[in-house]
Amino acid sequence: MSDLDKIIFGKKKFSDLLGEIYDNQKKKEAQISALISELKPMIGDIGDATLMVPLIKEYLEIGVKNDEQLVKLATIIQRMQNVSSNGDNPFTISEAEKTQLLSSIDKLKKDNG
Repeated sequence: MSDLDKIIFGKKKFSDLLGEIYDNQKKKEAQISALISELKPMIGDIGDATLMVPLIKEYLEIGVKNDEQLVKLATIIQRMQNVSSNGDNPFTISEAEKTQLLSSIDKLKKDNG
């Protein structure tokens, strides 16, 4: 069984997650093109544009954030698969990651304390 065919949760395979990320990107591309095409005729002057552009921007940002979460999930799973195939524990972190985490905690304490 290849790493892409491994079940990651429920009945979802890693390849399914990657396919979902790809499909979302393609759908979003088509939706954005359609949205812009529909809005172009409604923009008659700079005032109209200042109303429409923030709406388009918000729509794009929401889609990007959703996809970022899927990509992060895929990255975590891929990392776990790579580490576990080497015989290591997939839930350990490197010394550099520990140092970075501890410095982040210290910074939060200083900022909030």
